[in-house]
Amino acid sequence: MKKSHIVIGVVLLLAVVAYLQRANIALKVLPRAIETAMTTDTIAELGDGLHVALCGAGGPLPDPKRSGACVAVIAGGKFFVVDAGTNGGRNIARMRLPQGNIEAVFLTHFHSDHIDGLGEMAMMRWVGNNNTSPMPVYGPQGVKEVVEGFDTAYAHDAIYRNDHHGDGVADLRGHGMSANEFPIPPAGELLTVYDAGGVTVQMLAVDHEPVAPAVAYLFTYAGRTALISGDTDYSPNLEKFAKGIDLLVHEALSPKLVKLMNAASEKAGNPIMAKITEDILDYHASPVEAAETARNAGVGHLLYYHIVPVLILPGMETVWLEGVNDIFSDYTVGEDGTTFSMPVNSKEIIKVRQGL
Repeated sequence: MKKSHIVIGVVLLLAVVAYLQRANIALKVLPRAIETAMTTDTIAELGDGLHVALCGAGGPLPDPKRSGACVAVIAGGKFFVVDAGTNGGRNIARMRLPQGNIEAVFLTHFHSDHIDGLGEMAMMRWVGNNNTSPMPVYGPQGVKEVVEGFDTAYAHDAIYRNDHHGDGVADLRGHGMSANEFPIPPAGELLTVYDAGGVTVQMLAVDHEPVAPAVAYLFTYAGRTALISGDTDYSPNLEKFAKGIDLLVHEALSPKLVKLMNAASEKAGNPIMAKITEDILDYHASPVEAAETARNAGVGHLLYYHIVPVLILPGMETVWLEGVNDIFSDYTVGEDGTTFSMPVNSKEIIKVRQGL
């Protein structure tokens, strides 16, 4: 008994000393931590394959585990991003992915929660690797206007950074973005918008009416495949092109939970929120509909993202998933940082991490 008291006393004493010396400890540990972060090659560590990571798993409302829609795709050593929602760029940094090496960004549509981090992402790519050409942004018709707007908004910032850091860090040739605009392919057709280094990215139409254009993207590398839905209601066209793919990254909204929000808004006398929660029901897929798409298409795994509403209370995720397990069991409810790897010469779909 006395020995246990001594051990506890020693542990408490060490804890007190560590607390009192926390500043000195931090100063000793910090340089090594910074060096490790700067020399870590996350893409190389993932190995050869098709890798998908959620840099934003949520919708428009604040969520402690899910930022605005953003999906990182690594294939053939190249780094792509689909959509650039709030905090996406910062989450990329948290995941130690080299933002300065972004090959291209693909936009699914132009809702604010899918593009509002675009300017920051372009800036961080530019100075992160002293890029000497703007960040390529691919998307349906309208992407040129979006890019021009952000470039105008960041024009002063570009001058400031070049004046302060010089051409060795912020060469003005590399600031901003370049738009690559494509017509939406008809239902039943794919349109190849990127094909280089063994990586193919194809665009397909989805249903997010009255929002148009709205598209999804199919990534293919070395026989591995991932389809990212963007925002969509149940889409037969998406289901068609999801046939046999490895990973389906699909948005979903729970009608049951949103209807509860609608009723609470009406009771609270908030007509704006009542109207919004009524309107959003008709242009998003439910978790069950996404599961039906995954089942019908025979996909390897379903990764939910753009999760609506915010799942912040115990039991909410269980309600959100009602009926899903009866339809399709190979799924993951995504969070910021959720990462999957699909190695080449394999059929494996490996969850590397669940969150940040």
